[in-house]
Amino acid sequence: MNDAKRFDDLPDKTKEFLSGLRPDEVDTLNDGIRLVRSIATVGNFIKWCIVGILGIAVGVVMFGESVAKIVAWFRP
Repeated sequence: MNDAKRFDDLPDKTKEFLSGLRPDEVDTLNDGIRLVRSIATVGNFIKWCIVGILGIAVGVVMFGESVAKIVAWFRP
């Protein structure tokens, strides 16, 4: 698709906004997009770290209860 018709399907407000950007503003938008992607990636990592820590904690408690039950079987 040639560049002249590339943005024909965009709304008029969006075309006006994009056409009015200076080169330094385009660089700032690119940096902002990279920042948002990085924040989303770190957010997903932290979420799964928390889920993993909670899973390990619950697993340790369940294991402890099971060991306590097994030890109780052998006590007179």
